[in-house]
Amino acid sequence: MSAELSAVQASRASRLPGWFVILWRNRKCRIGLIMLAAFTLVAVLAPWLSPYAPRDDSFSASETPSAAHWLGTTARGEDVFSQLLYGARTSLIVGLAAGTLSTVVGLVIGLTAGYVRGVVDEVLSFFINLALVVPVLPLMVTLAAYSPVKGLWLIIMVISVTGWAYGARIKRAQIITLRTRDYVTAAKFAGDSTARIIAREILPNMTSLVVVGFMGACLGAIGGEAGLAFLGLGDPATTSWGTMLNQANSGGAMLTGQWAWLVAPGVAFAGLMIALTLINFGVDALSNPHLRED
Repeated sequence: MSAELSAVQASRASRLPGWFVILWRNRKCRIGLIMLAAFTLVAVLAPWLSPYAPRDDSFSASETPSAAHWLGTTARGEDVFSQLLYGARTSLIVGLAAGTLSTVVGLVIGLTAGYVRGVVDEVLSFFINLALVVPVLPLMVTLAAYSPVKGLWLIIMVISVTGWAYGARIKRAQIITLRTRDYVTAAKFAGDSTARIIAREILPNMTSLVVVGFMGACLGAIGGEAGLAFLGLGDPATTSWGTMLNQANSGGAMLTGQWAWLVAPGVAFAGLMIALTLINFGVDALSNPHLRED
């Protein structure tokens, strides 16, 4: 209770939103927010930070790290450091877009199934369970490999289509619990519409669950894009950390001793995943006052 009270007082004193104060006070979340801000700045400022264009292949092939090329060059003569900076853009775009789409789909289906119940719930629950038992990785590979349309948005749609079911099931279970609460019953007797009850009475009590689900969807989307690109199923015209790993593997980076080309995208990918995971600790504190730090 004292942590919650101090967070409110700090929010009023600093004129910052209360939720941000709670997140910032959590040490792990603060580190994650700083890391995510750094990745975001790199992605936004990539055209100005990178010394060369990511597809500029006018340099010598397979160069080792030097003053001109900090991480060396690829087997096609492209600057690895420039590709690393531009790759942050792709990962963040995929994570944000696919995470948002899968979260919205899962939220709509979960809310409808949990609140309406009856035949609607049975039908939607069947599709949720069906989507959960289908192996995700083979489905993603099949959709990406045989789709007549290629590009980054195809990857985003594939990840969104295959990543909504788990979130929908969790949200359905939470809705079933919340729909029997006294304040929901009172809203029904007051004549409020279903949409108003969901928007005003139920969703505010699911905020942390939705945010946690969104963070998890972003993690899965970023990992899914990297995996598909590493398997050669990504957009070859798009620079991403997954395509860098694929090119490093096919270009024999290990055999030629170009460890920077192979390790750099993996470290960057791991750093972004760690940042999102650390932020999740703070999001948990939003709904559980016992986890908040003074």
